[in-house]
Amino acid sequence: MSLRINDTIPDLTVETDQGTFGLHDWIGDSWAILFSHPKDFTPVCTTEFGAVAQLADEWAKRGTKVIGVSVDGVEDHKKWKGDIEKVGGAPAGFPIIADEGLAVSKAFDMLPADAYLPDGRTPNDSQTVRSVFIIGPDKKMKLSMTYPMNVGRNFAEVLRALDGLQTAASRGVATPANWNVGDDVVIPTAVSDTEAKEKFGDFTAVLPYLRMTSLKG
Repeated sequence: MSLRINDTIPDLTVETDQGTFGLHDWIGDSWAILFSHPKDFTPVCTTEFGAVAQLADEWAKRGTKVIGVSVDGVEDHKKWKGDIEKVGGAPAGFPIIADEGLAVSKAFDMLPADAYLPDGRTPNDSQTVRSVFIIGPDKKMKLSMTYPMNVGRNFAEVLRALDGLQTAASRGVATPANWNVGDDVVIPTAVSDTEAKEKFGDFTAVLPYLRMTSLKG
């Protein structure tokens, strides 16, 4: 199975260090971010999970839940959280899925259907489990990013992308390159000039198909 943008994510039942639950029930009416890594107690991923812990207030401000995924087990996750909190300097309050059977990794197309974990495995055996997925309250995938093992993920960019997705969804606009909250936005081409004037007020037509406006309120 492969997931694409706007596909509904599978309602898998997952085991985590905070209990067992269904993904759809856990998301509820919130936005959600699922971020994965190939193994516990690895250097780059420890810094990343620490960064996620540091951003707890930012996720909460955006009505967003975060959940990690690893192909290691629950007990390893519980032990590893001590390292995460030491590196991040913040409590790691989010759950981490124990994906030992690879159900999540395969369902989200991070590993092929015939993948398995060999005895004495290393992170190389699950190295493509290095993704970030942003999921809407409608349980549909809105964005995905995949990184190699030797490049740490930029969670400031994940926050920026989340802001863009939430703004686009709530205000009926698109966001241009390098957009940040407060910057001008793009009026979709499906909106006529008359409709744009009624909805947004003044706008600037940079090109016939590129119209920019500011959001008020």
